[in-house]
Amino acid sequence: MKKTRLFALNGGKAGGDACQKSREKSGEKSGEKLEQQQGGKAKGGTGGGSCANSGEKSQANNKEMREFYRNMQIDVLARTIWGEARSEGSAGMQAVANVVLNRVAMAARRGKFWWGNNIIQVCQKPYQFSCWNRSDPNFQKLMKVGKSNPYFAAALEIARRAVDAELEDITGGATHYHADYVSPYWVKSNKPSAIIGRHLFYKLVES
Repeated sequence: MKKTRLFALNGGKAGGDACQKSREKSGEKSGEKLEQQQGGKAKGGTGGGSCANSGEKSQANNKEMREFYRNMQIDVLARTIWGEARSEGSAGMQAVANVVLNRVAMAARRGKFWWGNNIIQVCQKPYQFSCWNRSDPNFQKLMKVGKSNPYFAAALEIARRAVDAELEDITGGATHYHADYVSPYWVKSNKPSAIIGRHLFYKLVES
């Protein structure tokens, strides 16, 4: 078969709790010194504003990290489907993306699996998608290809839909595939779940 982490992002709850405690403490101090120190209330308010700003900054950072990781998944998946199936048209590239997603979904149902647990791990697992093998002629090409290549631009759009859970599975739940000019040992007596272009697809691992 031709052969591709999520960050556990904190939603800012811990930061919010800390800010709440800070606001309460600031308010208590302001109350105790109200008759002795004019403006103590304002001081307490300033502390609350600082915590609010901190919480907003944390949420902004989390959003930025999520977007960064999403873009990284799209890029790795696009390079995988371009490297594996750029000559197979949009359906052929979609089918390879389906295999990656099916592997991720199966790993999630089992808790983990040897071929990886997320899109990047699955795509880059050694000797699974051959375009990532350092000895494969495709490797240097997929590392250099950019949006100006129309096939890669199409791969990027397919990958975006895959990452955003908008991609239909046209492989019948396939977890493996191979080109029609080879016969891998793992095929045995298994029947293809789909044949798309020159690739035969198989659902070999049940959830």
